[in-house]
Amino acid sequence: MSERPPVALRAEALEQLLTERGLIETQALDRIIADYETNIGPLNGAKVVARAWSDPQYRRRLLDDGTAAIEELGFSGSQGEHIVVVENTPAVHNVVVCTLCSCYPWPVLGLPPSWYKDPAYRSRVVREPRTVLAEMGLELADDVRIVVHDSTSEVRWLVLPERPAGTEHLTEEQLVPLVTRDAMVGVAKVQAP
Repeated sequence: MSERPPVALRAEALEQLLTERGLIETQALDRIIADYETNIGPLNGAKVVARAWSDPQYRRRLLDDGTAAIEELGFSGSQGEHIVVVENTPAVHNVVVCTLCSCYPWPVLGLPPSWYKDPAYRSRVVREPRTVLAEMGLELADDVRIVVHDSTSEVRWLVLPERPAGTEHLTEEQLVPLVTRDAMVGVAKVQAP
């Protein structure tokens, strides 16, 4: 039996303390968690990407004004006030970091993963992006140029990943499950089914 991570134990203790003192109801916490799992999170970003892959006009609007195009699909809110979208191509691979803290486009990616907030990722991906990406399992050819985008409190970045070959026949709805949070940060590629 594996040990539970310290963060899980802390979260459970905090939840118990808040509910015992009557500061929050369990149902309210459940609604918040469900909201982040279904309404705020990587699924939203995957819907944005799938639409861009399926609709060339939407793709153009997304690259021209990410915030407005994302709002068209109903995704907006705190940490999503100004989102710039950059597109990965066979020649250019974009990756996102926040070197100061962990600025992140919550409405389309949900809560940032722990590695995104880690000081090692935040400093190393700027200095040696190819090495960091390889350590995370993404090997890029030497002729692919890597561009690192630094998110700030004023601008959040979202990567429009390359559409995998062999998915041309898939519908927008079928594309959504293929898109991962990591691909939208630029530390992975979307894999064909």
